[in-house]
Amino acid sequence: MLLNILGAGNPLLDMSVDCNKDLLDKYGLKINDAILAEDKHLPLYEEMTKDYKVDYIAGGATQNAIRVAQWMLGEQRPLTTYIGSVGDDKNATILNEKAKADGVRVLYHVDKHHPTGTCAVLVHNKERSLCANLAAANHYSIDHLHSPIVQKYLESADIIYSAAFFLTVSVDSMLEMARSTARRDKTYMLNLGAPFLTRFFKDQMMDVMPYVDYLFGNESEALEFADVHGWNTKDLGELAIRLSKLPRAIEKASRGRVVVITHGSEATLVASETGTLTEYPVDHIPSECIVDTNGAGDAFVGGFLAQVAQGKPLSECVRCGHYAASEIMKQSGCRFPSKPNFN
Repeated sequence: MLLNILGAGNPLLDMSVDCNKDLLDKYGLKINDAILAEDKHLPLYEEMTKDYKVDYIAGGATQNAIRVAQWMLGEQRPLTTYIGSVGDDKNATILNEKAKADGVRVLYHVDKHHPTGTCAVLVHNKERSLCANLAAANHYSIDHLHSPIVQKYLESADIIYSAAFFLTVSVDSMLEMARSTARRDKTYMLNLGAPFLTRFFKDQMMDVMPYVDYLFGNESEALEFADVHGWNTKDLGELAIRLSKLPRAIEKASRGRVVVITHGSEATLVASETGTLTEYPVDHIPSECIVDTNGAGDAFVGGFLAQVAQGKPLSECVRCGHYAASEIMKQSGCRFPSKPNFN
């Protein structure tokens, strides 16, 4: 039996450009980093549209992962549902149309007072830097979560997933969804999202952590988490095991936590529910086949999710995550072929 997946996050329209390092330096942006836009970053979006050829792509970390999961599942009926906040504008229509075309059921909260959020994706030498202007995405209302239509899909969700970016918007909504999985003996998944989230939203993250059954992150996020929490180690394997042993909610005390740490082209580390650490090598992708890395981490989670939804073992979940990430790296942004070639 296939499991139903619900994602909750910040829907954004990606604005992707190839640029030189000067543009990154001008706005204090770093490669392989993701930040929220400050006032000093706002002129960037106009500069991009004026001076560069912009590629507009449906984005937002959680939405990307949900779209990839639905693509991998390949079902005619939606097995995935996604919630988040958009504006009442053309960009929201674009996001809606793209998500539906990918087979995802979207239940957007519509904010009539703010435009749909955008994310500047600056690609330099095939590596990306992300700067998100949340706008409407920053105004998700828990009232929307309580609406009958959303409650219907929340209560029927077997797996609920969010990237930690949603902590900046509605931690109350995340906690309610996490507690729902505890009450119903279902699965809650969280992605560390970005290094700044582990530092500046530490308390919010740790409020949600006891309910997390699967935790995802990359090496920089894991190392930042360790630094913030005073763990005197940079050994990623040790970090994965320590993360897996963080305290659990009473309702989930009998279940272990799976922790997955990706590390670019290096092996993916997985601490299982029993605390066993396993390394999964990543297949080499020739550099000439890589367009950019935007969305690769989200795609990994999407591929992994799709296999969990089918009851597959961890090894298959990781293998599918690697496959999905490799496919997205061959496209511009989080795009994928019409059908997956995974078996």
